[in-house]
Formats: sequence, structure tokens, C-alpha cells
Amino acid sequence: MPQRTLAPTTVLPSSDTPVSAVAAPAARRPSESRTVATGPVSLEGIGDVVDAGRPSGYAHLGERRLPTLGRLVSAARGAATSLRRPALWPTRRGHWQPAPHAARRHASGRLRVTTVALEPNSFVAGPAERSDVPHGMEVLYLVSGRAHLIASAPDGQMRSASELSEGRARVVGAPGGRPGHHFLVNTGDEVAVVVRVTA
Repeated sequence: MPQRTLAPTTVLPSSDTPVSAVAAPAARRPSESRTVATGPVSLEGIGDVVDAGRPSGYAHLGERRLPTLGRLVSAARGAATSLRRPALWPTRRGHWQPAPHAARRHASGRLRVTTVALEPNSFVAGPAERSDVPHGMEVLYLVSGRAHLIASAPDGQMRSASELSEGRARVVGAPGGRPGHHFLVNTGDEVAVVVRVTA
């Protein structure tokens, strides 16, 4: 806070002087205030305002509306609930195929819902790296049976095995970060049915 020095002729009130008797500084009159000349207002040169809402010319700044993880899990759960009836299970075993309409209606937007039915001791390839969606996500949801998700290195050596639990979604990121493959394996004694929702 800047300090003011007193002029040599300033008289300070004594301690006996009541506070109400001390004069307050004179208020500035409206005529004394500075007036600023105002001209026409132009948005020229204010890029953030002028360009608001316009698409950027730079590809790396483009907006990508990716669905949330919650939407994927919700769609997978709804599809799995619809597929509880064996009449809706895929008749062709061992291949990912579009889910029936009753299961797909739980997914909105660009979500893709597929399903697979696996015989005991059979497997199917999991998520594959896609150049058009480098940061894609997948959610697996077990409908019936028992299955494990196996991650392997490019040379075929197994890195990890995780069981799909009934009533819980398994989030699988695209394998772009680490080279390798995913496989879904039926490790039970009956047909395993799994729903996959891809963003």
C-alpha cells in the first residue's frame, strides 16, 4: 500500500479532539472525474471472440466426441440383460457378430454392440488395433457360461489371464500401447456368451 507524506503545514488532531470533529477527505465531484473518449467497439483482432464456435483449421485440435466409459458399461449391461434368453444367442459359434436388435437398442450414438457364443475349450480373437480409432475402447460383459480374457505377446507368450465375472464389465483398451493380441477363451463346460460394446 503506498504511503503518503504529510505537508509541513498539516495540523494533526490532538488526542482530545473527538473523532467526529476530524474532517473526512473531500469527495471527488463528478465534474473532476476523468472522462474517457469511447469510439466504436470492434472485435477485429480479438481472435478468441471472433473465432468462437468455428472449426479449427488444425487437425490435431479437432474435437472428438468420445462416449464415456459409463455409457459403454451401461450399454453392455443392458445388452447382456436382453440376451439372457437363449433364443437370442448367436447360432453361429466362434465369431463376433452384430447383436440382435433387442440388445442393440441399449446403445446410442456410435456405439457398436456385437456378441459371440463359444463352445467349451474354444476361443475367439479379442479387440484388434484399428488405425481409424487409435484410442478406442471396448467393454466385455459375460452373459452366460465361463470365460477368460487372455493377453499375449507378439510371439504368442501369454502375458495375463483374467476371468470375466458375471454381472461385471471388463474394460479392454485398444492394444496400440503394447504390441500383442487378446483372446477370449471359454474355460467352462457349457456354451459361453459374451457381449462386446465398442466405441
